[in-house]
Amino acid sequence: MTDPSEDPRHPLLDESPLPYGLPDFAAIRDEDLEPAIRTAIDDHAAEVAAIVADPAPPTAENTDVALERAGVALGRVLSIFYGLLGPDATPARLEVDRVVSPLLAAHHSAVMSDPALYARVDAVFRALEDGLLDLDDETARLVRRHHRDLLRAGAGLDDEERGRLTAIDTRLAELTTAFGENLLASTTELAVPVTDEAELEGLPESLRAPLTVAATEAGREGWLIPLGLPTVQPISAWIAHAGLRRRVMEASLRRGATPGHDNTPIVLEIVRLRAERAELLGLRCHADHVLAVETAGTPEAARGLLLNVVDAAVTNARNEAKDLLGGEDRELDPADWAYLSERLRAERFDVDDARVRPFFELERTLRDGVMHAASELYGLRFVDRPDLRGYLPDVRVIEVFDEQRTERDAGLGLLLLDYYARPTKRGGAWMSSFRDQSRLLDERPVVVNVMNLARPADGEPTLLTMDEVTTLFHEFGHALHGLLSDVEYPVFSGTSVPRDFVEFPSQINEMWARRPDMLARYARHVATGEVIDDDLVARMRQAERFGEGQATVEYLGAALLDLAWHSLTREEAEEVTDVDAFEARVLADAGLDVPGIHPRYRSRYFQHVFAGGYSAAYYSYFWAEVLDADAAEWFDERGGLQRSSGEVMRREVLSRGGAIDFLDAYRALRGSDPSPRALLRRRGLDSAVVGGGAAVTGGRS
Repeated sequence: MTDPSEDPRHPLLDESPLPYGLPDFAAIRDEDLEPAIRTAIDDHAAEVAAIVADPAPPTAENTDVALERAGVALGRVLSIFYGLLGPDATPARLEVDRVVSPLLAAHHSAVMSDPALYARVDAVFRALEDGLLDLDDETARLVRRHHRDLLRAGAGLDDEERGRLTAIDTRLAELTTAFGENLLASTTELAVPVTDEAELEGLPESLRAPLTVAATEAGREGWLIPLGLPTVQPISAWIAHAGLRRRVMEASLRRGATPGHDNTPIVLEIVRLRAERAELLGLRCHADHVLAVETAGTPEAARGLLLNVVDAAVTNARNEAKDLLGGEDRELDPADWAYLSERLRAERFDVDDARVRPFFELERTLRDGVMHAASELYGLRFVDRPDLRGYLPDVRVIEVFDEQRTERDAGLGLLLLDYYARPTKRGGAWMSSFRDQSRLLDERPVVVNVMNLARPADGEPTLLTMDEVTTLFHEFGHALHGLLSDVEYPVFSGTSVPRDFVEFPSQINEMWARRPDMLARYARHVATGEVIDDDLVARMRQAERFGEGQATVEYLGAALLDLAWHSLTREEAEEVTDVDAFEARVLADAGLDVPGIHPRYRSRYFQHVFAGGYSAAYYSYFWAEVLDADAAEWFDERGGLQRSSGEVMRREVLSRGGAIDFLDAYRALRGSDPSPRALLRRRGLDSAVVGGGAAVTGGRS
């Protein structure tokens, strides 16, 4: 590690001396973050100004490639700042975020709507379209990408319109930051305290012990149930005490609506500003703006895919509710669904999490499951680097080696693993990066996988549910997308792809979690080493389909809410004043007002779309699952975990990042257009296929 008192390099603005450019976390201080971001903004503005002032005629090299070289320091500082903010949002960092978010939005808007910059980019674009330039495919795509992005950012607007656009972008940055802060604060304060041990009836010790740890960390007596992102908290499946289940559900539903942390006005203002922004750009609504560059192409295509399965999902969900109620003539309480479902699943299939969890110890699952699959498919090797420091003591650093590289140059990148929950970590699981691969900048990737696992008591193993095992494989799929990137330009690196394609590599990676040959490797009882038996695996597979109606309905509800909010015109958005009434109307119109089932996310805690990058794009998980289910059948047809299949996946998809036409890439992999039929078979919703299951085709990539 470097000593910041002796090293003249700035730990944020300058290249790190550590392997792969891993940030020197020991030298980074919170008080340096805001000044470094301000300096990097100024430096980037000067670099762009120099490109604009270049007296030479515009070329791809002095304009588009120069833009890719500009802003390296800004990119470095922001990757570090936001890479720290998500998993460790200290009060100091949250304050920095409040200050710099509007500055960054204004800077981005100023650059992207600069008419003089647009004139240069447009000149290169016109020359390319007129056949006057001889460029390689990736550089030609770069020229078209910059031109498209500038137009979408308002470069074609007049001065007054650009000023309004900048004001909107700045305000949206403030609002989305405030939304996330409110959600984090209310989620923390709504954690459910338990002082009567009798209320914990039904909870196995492996789930009970982390509640003691959480209470201790929060300075409370007894036990504390932290809340995760979705409406239904997974722990509810084990809480036998009906009153506690209801307290957990009520707390979950109140997130983002507590005094001092109410997201209601923020949701309404975000929706109105996004609609106004779209109108400024000559579009009907925000969803039109977002979907124009997704593989789906239009909101109608995305909505149609979702609505196509509503009837079958609702029918299944209603039948599931009847099953759970045992014929009782009443509506199912949403707080009871998970608990009753787990009991019936255990009874019907003789399988439950308490029996399954001991077979999924974290380290064995990671090494003998997740990493083994990646090694077999892509020729990767993973080596712990205890000599390298993560941003917190419990963050592991792993070096990734690639057999496709020469021995001298075998290092592919670094992978950081941050798996345990902490009060300052936002909910959910994700992949991010401190450094993206780029041949132009000679950079190799440094990627991060983050989860929110309950920390076990000292000396106890970390045991996973099957859902958590799936998440482990899922996020590793994102990591592989970043690690295996092999592109020239930063803008195309790794996961820099449309939202409805980015989930495809992660979701396809989930398939290896459940294959019998893989389970035989990593699913071993933590105490005895016994391999999980085939009969239990078969019953697990049967049990996974159980409750698919409910799971699909809650997802569809959230996805259609997102599309509904962002399909409002400016005038329609101004008319909406009641968030609850709007949600109720959208769900009823779609036929998703099913008793006992709330959407996976309600608007006030829908972080994906109001504080993340998924506005008008939450549908993309389902869209990507269509690709995943179809491609999973392709892998099975080719013998499963085969290097030859991995090489095709790597060549056509993972290595190419955003430098491809995404449906063309899928066709190159699969040999045909993706079809929803495989997904419907997987979910047991085959009756939802309309007209034989139309292929997924879409708009521009």
